[in-house]
Amino acid sequence: MLGSMSEQQKKGRPATGGAVLRQRVTEAVTEAAFAELAEAGYARMSMESVARRAGVGKAALYRRWPSKQAMVTELIRSKVADTLPPTPATGALHTDLRELLATFRSQLTHPLLARIAAGLLAEAGHDDALTEGLSTGVTAPRRAAARTILQGAIDRGELPPGLDLDLGTDLLIAPLAFRVLVVQGRSDDEYLETLTNAIEAALKAAVRSSP
Repeated sequence: MLGSMSEQQKKGRPATGGAVLRQRVTEAVTEAAFAELAEAGYARMSMESVARRAGVGKAALYRRWPSKQAMVTELIRSKVADTLPPTPATGALHTDLRELLATFRSQLTHPLLARIAAGLLAEAGHDDALTEGLSTGVTAPRRAAARTILQGAIDRGELPPGLDLDLGTDLLIAPLAFRVLVVQGRSDDEYLETLTNAIEAALKAAVRSSP
Protein backbone atom coordinates (compact mmCIF):
# COMPACT_ATOMS: atom_id res chain seq x y z
CA MET A 1 0.00 0.00 0.00
CA LEU A 2 2.71 2.44 1.00
CA GLY A 3 4.79 1.44 -2.00
CA SER A 4 1.81 2.09 -4.28
CA MET A 5 1.19 5.51 -2.74
CA SER A 6 4.85 6.35 -3.13
CA GLU A 7 4.72 5.52 -6.85
CA GLN A 8 1.60 7.65 -7.32
CA GLN A 9 3.18 10.55 -5.51
CA LYS A 10 6.30 10.18 -7.62
CA LYS A 11 4.28 10.27 -10.83
CA GLY A 12 2.43 13.37 -9.69
CA ARG A 13 5.59 15.34 -8.98
CA PRO A 14 6.80 17.90 -11.51
CA ALA A 15 10.05 17.18 -13.31
CA THR A 16 13.14 18.20 -11.35
CA GLY A 17 16.89 18.35 -11.74
CA GLY A 18 18.30 17.54 -15.15
CA ALA A 19 14.90 17.40 -16.88
CA VAL A 20 14.01 20.91 -15.73
CA LEU A 21 17.43 22.23 -16.74
CA ARG A 22 17.13 20.72 -20.22
CA GLN A 23 13.67 22.22 -20.64
CA ARG A 24 14.91 25.65 -19.55
CA VAL A 25 17.83 25.46 -21.97
CA THR A 26 15.49 24.44 -24.81
CA GLU A 27 13.15 27.34 -24.04
CA ALA A 28 16.04 29.81 -23.88
CA VAL A 29 17.49 28.55 -27.15
CA THR A 30 14.10 28.69 -28.88
CA GLU A 31 13.52 32.28 -27.79
CA ALA A 32 17.05 33.26 -28.79
CA ALA A 33 16.83 31.59 -32.19
CA PHE A 34 13.64 33.38 -33.16
CA ALA A 35 15.02 36.68 -31.85
CA GLU A 36 18.14 36.21 -33.99
CA LEU A 37 16.02 35.35 -37.04
CA ALA A 38 13.98 38.51 -36.54
CA GLU A 39 16.92 40.84 -35.91
CA ALA A 40 19.77 39.43 -37.99
CA GLY A 41 17.98 37.29 -40.56
CA TYR A 42 18.65 33.66 -41.39
CA ALA A 43 21.78 34.26 -43.48
CA ARG A 44 23.60 36.20 -40.76
CA MET A 45 22.47 34.23 -37.71
CA SER A 46 24.78 31.51 -36.42
CA MET A 47 24.80 28.79 -33.81
CA GLU A 48 27.29 30.92 -31.88
CA SER A 49 25.05 33.99 -31.85
CA VAL A 50 22.05 31.95 -30.71
CA ALA A 51 24.09 30.30 -27.93
CA ARG A 52 25.41 33.68 -26.80
CA ARG A 53 21.92 35.22 -26.70
CA ALA A 54 20.51 32.19 -24.88
CA GLY A 55 23.32 32.29 -22.31
CA VAL A 56 24.45 28.73 -23.00
CA GLY A 57 27.53 27.09 -24.48
CA LYS A 58 27.65 26.10 -28.15
CA ALA A 59 27.83 22.47 -27.07
CA ALA A 60 24.28 22.71 -25.73
CA LEU A 61 23.10 23.49 -29.25
CA TYR A 62 25.25 20.97 -31.07
CA ARG A 63 24.06 18.22 -28.74
CA ARG A 64 20.55 18.89 -30.06
CA TRP A 65 21.15 19.88 -33.69
CA PRO A 66 24.02 19.20 -36.10
CA SER A 67 23.57 22.48 -37.98
CA LYS A 68 21.83 25.83 -38.15
CA GLN A 69 19.43 24.50 -40.78
CA ALA A 70 18.45 21.57 -38.57
CA MET A 71 17.91 23.85 -35.58
CA VAL A 72 15.78 26.40 -37.43
CA THR A 73 13.62 23.85 -39.24
CA GLU A 74 12.96 21.82 -36.09
CA LEU A 75 12.05 24.90 -34.05
CA ILE A 76 9.71 26.10 -36.80
CA ARG A 77 8.11 22.66 -37.04
CA SER A 78 7.54 22.73 -33.29
CA LYS A 79 5.93 26.16 -33.48
CA VAL A 80 3.66 24.99 -36.30
CA ALA A 81 2.66 21.82 -34.46
CA ASP A 82 1.79 23.84 -31.37
CA THR A 83 -0.40 26.32 -33.26
CA LEU A 84 -2.03 24.22 -35.98
CA PRO A 85 -5.74 23.93 -35.13
CA PRO A 86 -8.06 21.11 -36.24
CA THR A 87 -9.14 21.19 -39.88
CA PRO A 88 -12.56 22.89 -40.19
CA ALA A 89 -15.42 20.42 -40.61
CA THR A 90 -18.58 22.55 -40.66
CA GLY A 91 -20.32 20.36 -43.24
CA ALA A 92 -20.34 23.06 -45.94
CA LEU A 93 -17.61 24.19 -48.31
CA HIS A 94 -18.15 27.94 -47.84
CA THR A 95 -17.88 27.88 -44.06
CA ASP A 96 -14.97 25.42 -44.14
CA LEU A 97 -13.11 27.78 -46.49
CA ARG A 98 -13.92 30.81 -44.39
CA GLU A 99 -12.69 29.18 -41.18
CA LEU A 100 -9.52 27.90 -42.79
CA LEU A 101 -8.71 31.31 -44.27
CA ALA A 102 -9.32 32.96 -40.91
CA THR A 103 -6.88 30.54 -39.31
CA PHE A 104 -4.27 31.15 -41.98
CA ARG A 105 -4.71 34.91 -41.60
CA SER A 106 -4.14 34.81 -37.85
CA GLN A 107 -0.93 32.85 -38.41
CA LEU A 108 0.33 34.87 -41.38
CA THR A 109 -0.19 38.17 -39.54
CA HIS A 110 1.61 37.02 -36.39
CA PRO A 111 4.27 39.70 -35.68
CA LEU A 112 7.13 37.20 -35.42
CA LEU A 113 6.23 35.48 -38.69
CA ALA A 114 5.95 38.84 -40.43
CA ARG A 115 9.54 39.62 -39.37
CA ILE A 116 11.16 36.32 -40.33
CA ALA A 117 9.11 35.00 -43.26
CA ALA A 118 10.61 37.07 -46.07
CA GLY A 119 14.18 36.23 -45.08
CA LEU A 120 13.47 32.53 -44.71
CA LEU A 121 11.71 32.33 -48.06
CA ALA A 122 14.59 34.14 -49.77
CA GLU A 123 17.20 31.85 -48.22
CA ALA A 124 15.17 28.73 -48.99
CA GLY A 125 15.65 29.48 -52.69
CA HIS A 126 19.30 28.40 -52.46
CA ASP A 127 19.39 26.21 -49.35
CA ASP A 128 18.01 22.73 -50.01
CA ALA A 129 18.03 21.68 -46.36
CA LEU A 130 16.05 24.74 -45.32
CA THR A 131 13.64 24.28 -48.23
CA GLU A 132 12.99 20.68 -47.20
CA GLY A 133 12.49 21.65 -43.57
CA LEU A 134 10.03 24.41 -44.36
CA SER A 135 8.17 22.17 -46.80
CA THR A 136 7.81 19.37 -44.27
CA GLY A 137 7.14 21.49 -41.21
CA VAL A 138 5.15 24.44 -42.53
CA THR A 139 3.76 23.83 -45.99
CA ALA A 140 2.78 20.16 -45.81
CA PRO A 141 0.41 20.41 -42.79
CA ARG A 142 -1.44 23.34 -44.36
CA ARG A 143 -1.75 21.66 -47.73
CA ALA A 144 -3.05 18.54 -45.99
CA ALA A 145 -5.74 20.59 -44.23
CA ALA A 146 -6.74 22.23 -47.52
CA ARG A 147 -6.96 18.88 -49.33
CA THR A 148 -9.12 17.45 -46.55
CA ILE A 149 -11.60 20.30 -47.01
CA LEU A 150 -11.62 19.86 -50.79
CA GLN A 151 -12.09 16.10 -50.61
CA GLY A 152 -14.98 16.56 -48.18
CA ALA A 153 -16.66 18.98 -50.59
CA ILE A 154 -16.17 16.51 -53.46
CA ASP A 155 -17.69 13.71 -51.39
CA ARG A 156 -20.73 15.90 -50.60
CA GLY A 157 -21.16 16.84 -54.24
CA GLU A 158 -20.29 20.52 -53.72
CA LEU A 159 -17.24 20.30 -55.98
CA PRO A 160 -16.77 18.29 -59.19
CA PRO A 161 -15.07 14.89 -58.85
CA GLY A 162 -12.56 15.93 -61.52
CA LEU A 163 -11.23 18.80 -59.38
CA ASP A 164 -7.46 19.26 -59.70
CA LEU A 165 -6.59 18.86 -56.01
CA ASP A 166 -3.12 20.39 -56.35
CA LEU A 167 -4.49 23.47 -58.07
CA GLY A 168 -7.36 23.64 -55.60
CA THR A 169 -4.93 23.52 -52.70
CA ASP A 170 -2.90 26.34 -54.27
CA LEU A 171 -6.07 28.42 -54.54
CA LEU A 172 -6.80 27.98 -50.84
CA ILE A 173 -3.32 28.93 -49.67
CA ALA A 174 -1.44 31.10 -52.15
CA PRO A 175 -3.65 34.21 -52.60
CA LEU A 176 -3.84 35.03 -48.89
CA ALA A 177 -0.16 34.27 -48.29
CA PHE A 178 0.80 36.55 -51.19
CA ARG A 179 -1.55 39.26 -49.95
CA VAL A 180 -0.19 39.26 -46.39
CA LEU A 181 3.51 38.45 -46.84
CA VAL A 182 4.33 40.08 -50.19
CA VAL A 183 1.82 42.84 -50.88
CA GLN A 184 1.22 43.48 -47.17
CA GLY A 185 -2.30 44.59 -48.00
CA ARG A 186 -5.35 44.57 -45.77
CA SER A 187 -6.88 41.22 -44.90
CA ASP A 188 -9.85 42.20 -42.78
CA ASP A 189 -13.10 40.23 -42.54
CA GLU A 190 -14.59 41.94 -45.57
CA TYR A 191 -11.59 40.96 -47.68
CA LEU A 192 -11.66 37.43 -46.31
CA GLU A 193 -15.34 37.01 -47.21
CA THR A 194 -14.73 38.25 -50.75
CA LEU A 195 -11.74 35.95 -51.06
CA THR A 196 -13.81 33.01 -49.82
CA ASN A 197 -16.45 33.68 -52.50
CA ALA A 198 -13.80 34.02 -55.20
CA ILE A 199 -12.01 30.81 -54.22
CA GLU A 200 -15.28 28.90 -54.02
CA ALA A 201 -16.17 29.99 -57.56
CA ALA A 202 -12.67 29.23 -58.87
CA LEU A 203 -12.68 25.75 -57.35
CA LYS A 204 -15.77 24.81 -59.34
CA ALA A 205 -13.86 25.60 -62.53
CA ALA A 206 -10.56 24.00 -61.50
CA VAL A 207 -11.28 20.70 -63.21
CA ARG A 208 -8.49 18.65 -64.77
CA SER A 209 -8.46 18.73 -68.55
CA SER A 210 -8.95 15.39 -70.29
CA PRO A 211 -5.67 13.92 -71.61
